[in-house]
Amino acid sequence: MTSSPMLRVEDLRLSYSTARGDLPAVDGVSFSIQAGEALGLVGESGAGKSSLALALMRVLPRNVAQHSGIVELEGADCAGMDDETFRKQIRWSKMAMVFQPMSLFPWRTALNNVEFGLELRGTDAELRRKTALAMIELVGLKGFERKYPSQLSGGMKQRLAIARALALDPDILLMDEPFGSLDEQSRRLMGLELLRIWDRTRKTIVFVTHSIEEAIQLSDRILLMSARPSVIREEISVPLPRPRSMESLTSDVAKDIERRIWAALMQDVSAGGIDAA
Repeated sequence: MTSSPMLRVEDLRLSYSTARGDLPAVDGVSFSIQAGEALGLVGESGAGKSSLALALMRVLPRNVAQHSGIVELEGADCAGMDDETFRKQIRWSKMAMVFQPMSLFPWRTALNNVEFGLELRGTDAELRRKTALAMIELVGLKGFERKYPSQLSGGMKQRLAIARALALDPDILLMDEPFGSLDEQSRRLMGLELLRIWDRTRKTIVFVTHSIEEAIQLSDRILLMSARPSVIREEISVPLPRPRSMESLTSDVAKDIERRIWAALMQDVSAGGIDAA
């Protein structure tokens, strides 16, 4: 018997307020995620991937005019909660997010950056320091605790952002194009690093990306999102064995998945549906 999902989304709709009226962004999206699963969201720029991730975190932009639907986290309807209840009961205890702009505080050391969320939560200083040190070691930054973000490479900064999110011990880790600012080589290496971290923590991960190769490398399932207003065009299983390696990306299975995704994306291009805004 299948266990209840960690996260269930049903008929989620998002619209943005513009000078020309409401602009639909996400139009009736439904899916679920099991505990410990890595779910990839793939689509072109403007397809609503980030809007969907932000909606799950309830960090909705100010110009969102309407949002409706069901977002259940372990049976609790987050969409029906007021913002204060959501922050207290759900966001700080169950979800954490890693953005593409890494949002590290330049005046804080690596260690102090990782401690930040725990400070907001009110964790006592001793436990806060112990947890932060453990997360820094987990992401391979031991020895850089006293360094400032300006003294770290792009990949190291992203590891630090992941460590800060993991320090909160979230049930779900939402990642919105976390490697988008890195060069191709660094992206691949960070993908392998994330796989290593996932193998250690087995966190439930929602990973937003426009990189097909990245989605195949990291995901158990991929949701392919259409052009705006976005719906889930297709759900694709990624039956590559774990632990994964770069070699798995050149397998026939990976190539078949890549061709399948490209074919679907090209349908949107042919229909003139891609909006890069």
